[in-house]
This record gives sequence, C-alpha cells and structure tokens, in this order.
Amino acid sequence: MQVVLDEYAWAAGVATELVNTTAEVWRGDDHLPDLAALVAFADRHGPGNGGGSRALSELARRARETDLQAVHALRTTVRDLIDHPERDRLVAGATALTAPAQGVTLVPAPAPGSGTQWATRLRADGTVADALSVICGVGILGVVHVLGAPRFRQCGAPTCRGAFIDTTRPGRRRYCMPGLCGNRTNVANHRARRAAARGPEQTGSGDGSGQDT
Repeated sequence: MQVVLDEYAWAAGVATELVNTTAEVWRGDDHLPDLAALVAFADRHGPGNGGGSRALSELARRARETDLQAVHALRTTVRDLIDHPERDRLVAGATALTAPAQGVTLVPAPAPGSGTQWATRLRADGTVADALSVICGVGILGVVHVLGAPRFRQCGAPTCRGAFIDTTRPGRRRYCMPGLCGNRTNVANHRARRAAARGPEQTGSGDGSGQDT
C-alpha cells in the first residue's frame, strides 16, 4: 500500500475519523469495537488512488485481535498529538508514526501525462495498524507543514469530547463531525433563542415536561 504525500488532507481526515471512534466521544459506545468494525472503517477510508483502498481493506480482513488492539493504541497516540499541538511535538510524534513505511519514492500521478508524485510505501509485512499509522503520520506532517499547528483542535460543541484536524481552505471548521455536532449545536441555540423570546413567565408555564410543542 502507498500513501501519496500530497494527499495529506485525506490522510488527516482519516486521523480525525479514527480518533473519533472512541467510547469517550460516543458517550460509552465504541465505534471500533471489533474486527468487523475495523474492516468497515478500512473500506470507508482507504486511499482512493492506485488500488490503495483495496490494500487497506485487505489488511483489515487479515487482521487479528492483536491488530485491533494496536489500532486502539494508535488512536490514543494520535488523539494525544491533536490534544497537545505544539509544532515540534507534532513533528516528532508524526515522524514516529511513519516508521512502518519503507521510505519515500516517486509514483505515477493518477491523470495521464501528469508526471509523478511523491509517495511512501508500507513495508511488505505491514499490518492494518501499521498502514493506519503511516496514513496518520503523513496527514499530521502535511498539515503542520502546509497549514500549521493551529489546525489541530477540540470540537466546538459544548457537550462533545471529539477532536479534529482542520484541512479546510479558510480554516474555520468548528466541529469534529459538522453534520452531527454542528446540527446539535444549532438546534440547541435555536431552542435557547425561542425560550429567551418567550420570556421567563411563558417559559415556566405549560405541563412541566420541558419539551417544545
């Protein structure tokens, strides 16, 4: 399996998705609890070029329980880097994550006639945990180099424990899962505005259920 270095945004997205599978984020429900879930994760997040997606999925399908435990340990390591985004620490930690790679090489670019691009290849005996480690390392290094350490953030939703790496062009992403955390925050803010507009007397009246009608 190979990871193209220019695809750091995709790789950082995989790192974000990985750290947000924990029970801490999902209030007790681990979203990577078993080998079947690991295969599903690999199927969703494998590299899109050059057959890399199939390679990651194949590694996941060959995984054993020890490999799942290694992936769990990896997501803890990556989360710790996101939680403490000092530049030198990010570089050192991400460099260590790329250790299972064989080094950097040139590979053909996907578009015909587009020349070559830099990529790193997973060593022949690498596991799915090794592959995800390389992907996360490349993503973190790419974001630090191109966008800077401030792109490593905690979720802005008041009740969420998630974290993310912001690779958007404007750099104003606020939530680890915008479709979920963002919507929840918008709903909560809307209800708060409605309650404020009704006033304390109207807010206190009703059946005491606390539900909007």
